[in-house]
Amino acid sequence: MTAEQPGQEPDYRFTLANERTFLAWIRTALGLLAAGVAVRQFVPPFDWAGATTALALACIVLAAIVAATSFPRWRRAQQAMRAGAALPPSPMVAVLAAGVLSLALLAAVLVIAG
Repeated sequence: MTAEQPGQEPDYRFTLANERTFLAWIRTALGLLAAGVAVRQFVPPFDWAGATTALALACIVLAAIVAATSFPRWRRAQQAMRAGAALPPSPMVAVLAAGVLSLALLAAVLVIAG
């Protein structure tokens, strides 16, 4: 998992911080995956048919998106540090925030509706 790109080797502290950020994204994906499995296995069915499965799948899909984008994000940041460039922005911060908000709203609606 190295970014073998030409350029100057970044300070190891920045490389390790970038790696910790990558691992945080992976932990978030694992947490969402565990939440999806837990919802499917342990949450009693809602009044709406398929609502439990939909909520579980939403968690799992968000987990897959976060996991799939975490390594490319790590690589882009590592390449930028090697090149001495500004770190690239990540749309995943907004995607994750919107996804978790959507999950919370869906869960709230399902709980209130019964």
